[in-house]
Amino acid sequence: MSSLAEITTLGGAGAAGDSLSKIFIARQPILDMQQKVYGYELLFRSGLENAFRSAEPNQASAKVMTDGTLILSMEAISDGKLAFINITRDILLNDYISLLPRGLTAAEIPETIEPGPEIISACSRLKEAGYILVLDDFVYGEQYADLMSLADIVKVDFLSTSAEERRQVLSRFKAPKVRFLAEKVETHEVFQQAVSLGYTYFQGDFFSKPVIISSRDVPGFKLNYLHMLQELQWPDVNFPRLEGIVKRDMALSFKLLRYINSAYFGLSNKVSSIMHAIRLLGPRQFKQWASLLVMASMGSDKPDELVVRALIRGRFCESLAPILGMKQQSQELFLLGMFSAIDAILGRPLEEILKDLPLSDDIKDALCGKPNRLRAVFDYALAYEKGDWDGLSAKADALGLDESGIPAVYLAAVHWAKRSFGEATAAR
Repeated sequence: MSSLAEITTLGGAGAAGDSLSKIFIARQPILDMQQKVYGYELLFRSGLENAFRSAEPNQASAKVMTDGTLILSMEAISDGKLAFINITRDILLNDYISLLPRGLTAAEIPETIEPGPEIISACSRLKEAGYILVLDDFVYGEQYADLMSLADIVKVDFLSTSAEERRQVLSRFKAPKVRFLAEKVETHEVFQQAVSLGYTYFQGDFFSKPVIISSRDVPGFKLNYLHMLQELQWPDVNFPRLEGIVKRDMALSFKLLRYINSAYFGLSNKVSSIMHAIRLLGPRQFKQWASLLVMASMGSDKPDELVVRALIRGRFCESLAPILGMKQQSQELFLLGMFSAIDAILGRPLEEILKDLPLSDDIKDALCGKPNRLRAVFDYALAYEKGDWDGLSAKADALGLDESGIPAVYLAAVHWAKRSFGEATAAR
């Protein structure tokens, strides 16, 4: 799951009579064959207790879904891409989906819904209204024949099905326009298998795993960026040497200057050189923004979502620092989150990369999964990202973190990462 937005609901009673204060929304990217984001699956949680105290859970779930998407807007949550929403029987029969924008909504029908006449009729209404219909965790059965004729996308769980079952699902559908989505794809090898079978969309963590093709050498331009990162991590940065590294890469120099000249910084004078940029921004801010640009550049041949995810983690971890009384470690937390995907971006084992980076032992230990205070913060950020509602509160308690103040912090990190990545890659 690449990211999570959490929003505050408006006042008033919920659909089940309860007043709701927080809504958590997790989103997991769905990629196409080019590993570009096609859409996001949205997962909902009602609040800090992860449950409604209500006798009517389906109505309460509908309240969470509609509040979450209508207050923040579907466009903001899914970045204007298709939003996949898992629905219950009651949500389907009561046409709650019709409250959401048809051009941005894919209704996921879980395998637990029995496909009786009422369900078929409700799905037909959705199709006629222009919504995308998705069969979730699909396993073939004759009782699904009518639903199969309505489906636009079929999701197959690659962890719970055999290779033969994954192949047979495709042959069962006669409609030529049906597309197939492989979910829980955890490795690049499984991704390639799904592509070869004829699957069109993919969901899982496969794109965050490093793929070693033939050699562990870093390509020349990425090696230059790695040297850049090395320079940025020293406590006392040698800016003349840093400037020299940047100048050796025309594309990086251009992107850096264009980025710092952007309206976001509100600079009164145009930046004319790397050293000028350093003086204007100051060492700390320049280090962070230069790190961002280098990461974006190194990930130019990787899925954009991978780099954005790393930036969200870094910004979120950094923002948690003052809340947790760790302000002095804010930069370490930023680097920890940002470097959490460096193995996938460089296509090298993490242990090898860390040998070349002058990071503190605490950061290296945390990246390698060893328990320390930095790792505890990072684990909380990961739970947030994945929508691990069961483990989230326990991790917050261990940190002494009051979750009620976190929603705006994470949403701000998401917005910062998307905006920053967009500006950093504008000259690609």
